[in-house]
Amino acid sequence: MKRFAQTIRLRPEHRREYLELHSAVWPGVEAALHRAQIRNYSIFLHGDVLFAYFEYHGEDFEADMAELEADPETQEWWKLTDPCQEPWPDRGDSRQWTEMPEVWHLGPKADPQ
Repeated sequence: MKRFAQTIRLRPEHRREYLELHSAVWPGVEAALHRAQIRNYSIFLHGDVLFAYFEYHGEDFEADMAELEADPETQEWWKLTDPCQEPWPDRGDSRQWTEMPEVWHLGPKADPQ
Protein backbone atom coordinates (compact mmCIF):
# COMPACT_ATOMS: atom_id res chain seq x y z
CA MET A 1 0.00 0.00 0.00
CA LYS A 2 1.22 3.48 -0.87
CA ARG A 3 -0.18 6.70 0.60
CA PHE A 4 -0.78 9.78 -1.55
CA ALA A 5 -1.48 13.39 -0.63
CA GLN A 6 -2.45 16.07 -3.11
CA THR A 7 -3.54 19.69 -3.07
CA ILE A 8 -5.28 22.15 -5.37
CA ARG A 9 -7.11 25.43 -4.95
CA LEU A 10 -10.89 25.72 -5.01
CA ARG A 11 -12.18 28.61 -7.08
CA PRO A 12 -14.29 30.63 -4.60
CA GLU A 13 -17.00 31.30 -7.17
CA HIS A 14 -17.48 27.51 -7.58
CA ARG A 15 -17.38 26.59 -3.90
CA ARG A 16 -21.10 25.78 -3.55
CA GLU A 17 -21.15 23.73 -6.77
CA TYR A 18 -18.05 21.73 -5.77
CA LEU A 19 -19.38 20.96 -2.30
CA GLU A 20 -22.78 19.96 -3.71
CA LEU A 21 -21.13 17.60 -6.21
CA HIS A 22 -19.11 15.97 -3.44
CA SER A 23 -22.11 15.60 -1.17
CA ALA A 24 -23.29 12.89 -3.58
CA VAL A 25 -20.39 11.53 -5.63
CA TRP A 26 -21.68 9.43 -8.51
CA PRO A 27 -21.64 5.68 -7.76
CA GLY A 28 -19.91 5.01 -11.09
CA VAL A 29 -17.08 7.36 -10.15
CA GLU A 30 -16.67 5.61 -6.80
CA ALA A 31 -16.71 2.23 -8.55
CA ALA A 32 -13.99 3.37 -10.96
CA LEU A 33 -11.84 4.50 -8.03
CA HIS A 34 -12.27 1.10 -6.41
CA ARG A 35 -11.36 -0.66 -9.68
CA ALA A 36 -8.20 1.50 -9.75
CA GLN A 37 -7.27 0.07 -6.31
CA ILE A 38 -7.84 3.40 -4.51
CA ARG A 39 -8.98 3.16 -0.90
CA ASN A 40 -9.53 5.56 2.02
CA TYR A 41 -9.92 8.54 -0.31
CA SER A 42 -10.77 11.78 1.49
CA ILE A 43 -10.86 15.41 0.41
CA PHE A 44 -10.53 18.16 3.01
CA LEU A 45 -11.10 21.90 2.66
CA HIS A 46 -9.37 24.81 4.41
CA GLY A 47 -10.35 28.22 3.09
CA ASP A 48 -9.92 27.83 -0.64
CA VAL A 49 -7.37 25.01 -0.43
CA LEU A 50 -8.37 21.41 -1.08
CA PHE A 51 -6.26 18.59 0.35
CA ALA A 52 -6.78 14.98 -0.75
CA TYR A 53 -5.49 11.77 0.80
CA PHE A 54 -5.81 8.25 -0.57
CA GLU A 55 -4.18 4.87 -0.37
CA TYR A 56 -3.23 2.84 -3.42
CA HIS A 57 -3.43 -0.94 -2.96
CA GLY A 58 -2.55 -2.14 -6.45
CA GLU A 59 0.59 -3.35 -8.19
CA ASP A 60 0.74 -1.08 -11.26
CA PHE A 61 -0.17 2.51 -10.40
CA GLU A 62 0.35 3.89 -13.91
CA ALA A 63 -1.87 1.24 -15.52
CA ASP A 64 -4.59 1.66 -12.89
CA MET A 65 -4.53 5.46 -13.29
CA ALA A 66 -4.72 5.10 -17.09
CA GLU A 67 -7.81 2.90 -16.67
CA LEU A 68 -9.35 5.45 -14.30
CA GLU A 69 -8.65 8.32 -16.71
CA ALA A 70 -10.24 6.34 -19.57
CA ASP A 71 -13.45 5.68 -17.64
CA PRO A 72 -16.27 7.60 -19.40
CA GLU A 73 -18.23 8.39 -16.23
CA THR A 74 -15.08 9.68 -14.50
CA GLN A 75 -14.38 11.88 -17.52
CA GLU A 76 -17.90 13.33 -17.27
CA TRP A 77 -17.38 13.92 -13.53
CA TRP A 78 -14.14 15.77 -14.21
CA LYS A 79 -15.94 18.00 -16.73
CA LEU A 80 -17.97 19.24 -13.75
CA THR A 81 -15.28 19.32 -11.07
CA ASP A 82 -12.23 20.56 -13.02
CA PRO A 83 -13.66 24.07 -13.65
CA CYS A 84 -14.18 24.39 -9.88
CA GLN A 85 -10.47 23.88 -9.25
CA GLU A 86 -7.44 26.06 -9.87
CA PRO A 87 -4.22 24.02 -10.14
CA TRP A 88 -1.07 25.23 -8.44
CA PRO A 89 1.43 26.56 -10.99
CA ASP A 90 4.08 24.05 -9.81
CA ARG A 91 1.95 20.91 -10.28
CA GLY A 92 4.52 19.34 -12.61
CA ASP A 93 3.27 16.47 -14.75
CA SER A 94 0.06 15.88 -12.81
CA ARG A 95 -3.26 16.23 -14.60
CA GLN A 96 -4.81 18.60 -12.10
CA TRP A 97 -3.79 18.12 -8.46
CA THR A 98 -0.26 18.71 -7.10
CA GLU A 99 1.36 15.67 -5.47
CA MET A 100 2.74 16.26 -1.98
CA PRO A 101 5.70 14.23 -0.69
CA GLU A 102 5.25 12.44 2.60
CA VAL A 103 7.66 13.78 5.21
CA TRP A 104 6.49 11.76 8.22
CA HIS A 105 4.14 8.93 9.10
CA LEU A 106 3.16 7.49 12.48
CA GLY A 107 3.28 3.75 12.05
CA PRO A 108 1.83 1.08 14.31
CA LYS A 109 2.73 1.24 17.97
CA ALA A 110 5.90 -0.71 18.70
CA ASP A 111 5.37 -3.86 20.75
CA PRO A 112 7.27 -3.43 24.07
CA GLN A 113 9.64 -6.28 24.78
